[in-house]
Amino acid sequence: MSSHDAASSHEPSRSVEIELKFDVDDGVAVPDWSGVPGVASVSAGEERELDATYLDDPALTLARAGYALRRRTGGPDAGWHIKGPRLPDGGRVELQWPLGEPGVIPEAVAKELSAVADAATFTPLAKIQNTRIAYYLLSQAGDVVAEFADDHVRTLDERTGAERSWHEWEIELGPAGPVSVSERQAFFAAVERAALTAGARAAASASKLARALGY
Repeated sequence: MSSHDAASSHEPSRSVEIELKFDVDDGVAVPDWSGVPGVASVSAGEERELDATYLDDPALTLARAGYALRRRTGGPDAGWHIKGPRLPDGGRVELQWPLGEPGVIPEAVAKELSAVADAATFTPLAKIQNTRIAYYLLSQAGDVVAEFADDHVRTLDERTGAERSWHEWEIELGPAGPVSVSERQAFFAAVERAALTAGARAAASASKLARALGY
C-alpha cells in the first residue's frame, strides 16, 4: 500500500482502550452483569460485521514495538486505527482517522508512525473478520459504563495462509466507566467473576492480531 495525502488534513480522534478478553465455546449464554459495580442495565444486542486488514513491514517492526495498524470497515468506528504500546494500567492509546480510499495509507497515518517504521514498506499482515454482537452496560443514568462484545472471529495470516477461527468475549470501558485504579480493579474483578461463572475462560492470546498470527 502507498501513502497518500487525501486524509492528511484530518486530526485523529483519540481514546484509551482498557479491556478484558475471554475465550468461550459456542452456545454459551452471555453473562449476567447485574453484580458488576455501576451497571444498572444492559442494552439490546447490536450485530456488526467487522472486516479489518492489519499492516506491518516484513520485519514486523510495528508489532515488535507494541503497535498495531489496521483499516477496518463496519461498526461505528470504521476507519484507520493505530493502537500504541500498552500503558502501565494495561490500556492502549488508540488513534483513528477516516477510511479514505481502499488500498491507500493516509499521509497522516504514515506520518504518525514515521518514527517507528516506514509506511512505504507496509504490506498486509493479517485479515480479521468478526461477526460481533455488541451490548452496552449502562449506569442508572443511562450512560455507557462499558461495551461488551460477543465475537465470532475468522482470520487469515497473510504471510503463511493459515486460517483460524474462535469465539471470544471482550469488555471495554466506556465514557462512564470507573476512573480510579481501585474502582477499575473492582470492576474488572466482577466482570471476570461473571464471565467465568457463565462458562468463559482466560483468553489464549492478548489480542486478535496475535492470535491470528499464531501467538
